[in-house]
Amino acid sequence: MKYSRLTKEQFEELHPEFINFLSTQAIDKAEWDKIKTEKPEVAEQELDVFSDLIWEGVLDRAEYLEHFSKNHIFLFQCFDSHVKSIVLKSLVPETDFLTKEGLQWLSDNMFTDSIEMKVGKKEFTEERNSSIFGLIQQGSFLSDGQLYQQINSIIES
Repeated sequence: MKYSRLTKEQFEELHPEFINFLSTQAIDKAEWDKIKTEKPEVAEQELDVFSDLIWEGVLDRAEYLEHFSKNHIFLFQCFDSHVKSIVLKSLVPETDFLTKEGLQWLSDNMFTDSIEMKVGKKEFTEERNSSIFGLIQQGSFLSDGQLYQQINSIIES
């Protein structure tokens, strides 16, 4: 398995896609029920293969990621060979970017001495999708890139 198995909730959400996946392998519901009962290890392998296919599709399309922690916000834009980042750090320890109030404080103090901003670029050292998946495993989530683009346009002007 290249990535990680989808959660039960994700499988439920992707039920129609999973049925299509099984049908491409000539497995109908009766056959699937039989496999689950008589060959659970084969069923596990099918779940893993399907999970990897889904992850691969999601990661292929991933362009922006965000990761929030108490005092940091990491914004990423992913390209074919590298990732660009904008890191915002609060220099006021009691700030909490995980709260609505913390995000309002950020908005009010974005270009003051209370916020440290760093811009970076890193070449992927492993395959692109594996690198992006690593960021997701560390707590990043896919985003529409609006926050990255807003801050980046201010930085570049």
